[in-house]
Amino acid sequence: MAKEIKRELIVGLDIGTSKIVAIVAELNEEGRLAILGLGSQESSGLKKGVVINIESTVNAISRAVQEVELMAGCKVREVYTGIAGAHIKSKDSNGMAVVRDKEVSQFDIDRAIEAANATPISADDQILHTLVQEFIVDGQDGVKEPIGMDARRLEVKV
Repeated sequence: MAKEIKRELIVGLDIGTSKIVAIVAELNEEGRLAILGLGSQESSGLKKGVVINIESTVNAISRAVQEVELMAGCKVREVYTGIAGAHIKSKDSNGMAVVRDKEVSQFDIDRAIEAANATPISADDQILHTLVQEFIVDGQDGVKEPIGMDARRLEVKV
């Protein structure tokens, strides 16, 4: 019996007002994405980026995913998708943590990000995702990876 080769597949899902598209790709030897399949279905459950009919939207997503699975010869287990619409907002925030052991650890990073996420937001809003823009270590900005650096103060821009 031949051993199944495990492939690193990347699946994207675009949920739009007019259509829903699923795409499967994998990285080839040159580090480029090779498209393995594409599934597309008409979308009638969204209006201006807002779901107005959940059942219709779920059905269209399912059909697009089934189509791409058939074309690519794979089973989709997870996808990358973007969320867009007038109801989506982004907001910059800053957080700070005192470094406990004079060397920045993941714990310190988590506390600084938690402080940045503590910014007041409307009761109707919620934080979907936090993207770190940069760290500031003892006043030195532009730091991308502070773990292991000697420091007393860690700031983060998110």
